[in-house]
Amino acid sequence: MYFQLKERFLRFFQERGHKIIASSSLLPKNDPSVLLTTAGMQQFKEYFTLKKDPLKDFGTQRVASCQKCFRTTDIEEVGDERHLTFFEMLGNFSFGPIGSDDPDDFSNSGYFKRSAIKWALDFLVKELNLKIDYVTFFVGQDNIPQDQESYKILKELGFQESHLKGCSKEDNFWGPTGKEGPCGPTVEFYIDGIEVWNLVFNEYYCFPDGTLERLQSPGVDTGMGYERLLKVFEKKETIFQTSAFESIFKVLKPLIPQENQGNIKDQRILADHLRGIVFLIADGLLPSNVGAGYVLRRIIRRFLFKFKKLNLPAKSDKILIQKVIEFYKLSYPEIDNFEKIYKVFEEEKEKFEAILERGIKIFEKEKERIIQDKAKGAFLLFSTYGFPLELTKELLKEEKIFWTEEDQVRFEELFQEHRQISKHEEENNF
Repeated sequence: MYFQLKERFLRFFQERGHKIIASSSLLPKNDPSVLLTTAGMQQFKEYFTLKKDPLKDFGTQRVASCQKCFRTTDIEEVGDERHLTFFEMLGNFSFGPIGSDDPDDFSNSGYFKRSAIKWALDFLVKELNLKIDYVTFFVGQDNIPQDQESYKILKELGFQESHLKGCSKEDNFWGPTGKEGPCGPTVEFYIDGIEVWNLVFNEYYCFPDGTLERLQSPGVDTGMGYERLLKVFEKKETIFQTSAFESIFKVLKPLIPQENQGNIKDQRILADHLRGIVFLIADGLLPSNVGAGYVLRRIIRRFLFKFKKLNLPAKSDKILIQKVIEFYKLSYPEIDNFEKIYKVFEEEKEKFEAILERGIKIFEKEKERIIQDKAKGAFLLFSTYGFPLELTKELLKEEKIFWTEEDQVRFEELFQEHRQISKHEEENNF
């Protein structure tokens, strides 16, 4: 079902005048405002602002895509039923001057709210036979008016007041990606209690200082998390039970010793990070201590931590990486490079394994003292043994001890003190 459902979405919009555009890299080009690609619209930013001409480049003002995405904000949430770091986003987009905005107009002209909302409803209900719980819309805030047009269209399409929910800017005003860019009010469709499809109507441009200016021509930017759509369509309890993860768990489950089979959360984290590792390295990212490279380093190290905790066979990481490549290369041919991907992964693994082994032993030995003063204990592990703070937090969490904002402030104070001492000693050496 993984391949078929994606194809149905793309074909649905192709039939409505959209050109299908390949996913861009997870490493954004010419966009320093973001570390990684977090949404389908990022590769189209300059079309929304009319810096580029969609008719010239695509032959149409309508495009659709399935975009590789990676969001660092969800790293700590991974392991529950619906959060991921790497995911795929289905989307349809309209740029430039609006034509008739008639849902029955399948030409190459721009469209806006009426067509976008009607097509989303048709795809979910008529094409996929899904039942929508409710729809949210923007009620207005901070001198930005309520989205009356979307509300009126939803009512005309048959939604009762009980199935419509007005929300503030926090929930129903999206963008920009990064510090500046197109943004606007949203209409969001909820199925089985989760947000499945987000329709963004880019009516504004947000500048780095937060000021908004109306766009010369509004645009449509929709995003639907593919794994979430699979969850509701396949009637699964979690995204990790969908066909997007089925092939990974078929290989992973038999490798896990019986005593660790019940550790579901760590299995989910491992599966999520595994996909992220493969796709980030395939797009040319290398582990480092800064920027996007640090994100990759962090998920590799967290993967290795969970790998060790689940007591998986030593070389089974190779089998798991091969499985991800084998499954996803049909949609993303660029990941079909096992030698390159595993080489980068293995080099990072070799650097970290000794640190991981030693850090866990020290934590177990000094556990009581570390729990009494979490910041000091975490800093000792970090400064003396190179053990990452994120993994100390993981170990504390397993003891039902949670890292607080106060702990973070104290840790950073200790870090700054350490830097000043090191700097002073370095100066004295000269």
